[in-house]
Amino acid sequence: MRNDDHASESRPAAESAIDLSVLVPVYNEAGNVDPLHDELTEVLKALPIRYELIFVDDGSKDGTAEKLAAIQARDSEHTRVAFLRRNCGQTAALSAALDLSRGAIVVPMDGDRQNDPADIPRLLARLDEGFDVVSGWRRERQDKLVTRKLPSWVANKIVAAISGVPLHDFGCTMKAYRRRVLEGVRLYGEMHRFIPIFAMWQGARVAELVVNHRARTSGRTKYGLGRTFNVVLDLILIRFYQRYAQRPIHLFGRIGLLSIFLSFAMFALMIYYKYAHELMTGYPNKPFVETPLPLLTVFFFLMGVQSILMGVLAEMVMRTYYESQHKTTYLLGEVREASGVTSIKAAGQSSTFIGR
Repeated sequence: MRNDDHASESRPAAESAIDLSVLVPVYNEAGNVDPLHDELTEVLKALPIRYELIFVDDGSKDGTAEKLAAIQARDSEHTRVAFLRRNCGQTAALSAALDLSRGAIVVPMDGDRQNDPADIPRLLARLDEGFDVVSGWRRERQDKLVTRKLPSWVANKIVAAISGVPLHDFGCTMKAYRRRVLEGVRLYGEMHRFIPIFAMWQGARVAELVVNHRARTSGRTKYGLGRTFNVVLDLILIRFYQRYAQRPIHLFGRIGLLSIFLSFAMFALMIYYKYAHELMTGYPNKPFVETPLPLLTVFFFLMGVQSILMGVLAEMVMRTYYESQHKTTYLLGEVREASGVTSIKAAGQSSTFIGR
């Protein structure tokens, strides 16, 4: 890892002393935090970099917080610990760790020791090949087939198909990011797994690396089969934001116009069955009350009007979002002038918004 790369990507100069931040959100992992810290320390001290470990306790109730406090006390040079007041979820804990981080490179990982710290040097080496994001792939996953591996495989296939990002394992927390990819990131819901998608949509170079996945030796998993449905719903939200955040009227307006068209079609059929059906087919005409067409006419017309009005309201909300915070609707990479190339990281630039 080149130090000149780190210096160019870090936060303000006062914080440029950190090359790597490892982010570890934990919840009820009292049996794992001590050995995980030992493994991370052993791996990272062997690298010629300056690093920090950021543990965020997500409202644990099993003594994890006390163990983290003891870890920080004996390794205050490299370890920082934050405690959330209540259980907020993995994405929120990871977002807190990201806000506290100072490294030019950011590597999040799970706190259950299923991610292998020995993979971190490999992730960093892959970044140095010219990529902005390196996503871990748990090809040999050590989890239960029916409740974990099979739903994850289905969800990954759906996510890859909808997003157009050809990754095999979106759910793997262990990834490596250059800080510029994460500037302005705000995480909501369970969106942390979709950062590579959003990064690729905005021009980042994304690679995948097979990482070691270990069987859980302590504690219990916090996720079950129902998580698959949440992933799909979150992806729909991400896709909507990516395609229509700056023009929501295009989506709601199309739905509205289609509904109004269908209402007129239902009205035409209603008139046809009332007055022309007998003339055209020889069968008796049908009174309005014998078909659902009048109800469908009113239903589609009202839905069309409501969709268009919803699109107008969404336009007002999004314009308020951008203009009130002085955000731009574009992402400026660099400007070439007579004096050379000037990289742009302006404060007024549009931030990355993931979910809501």
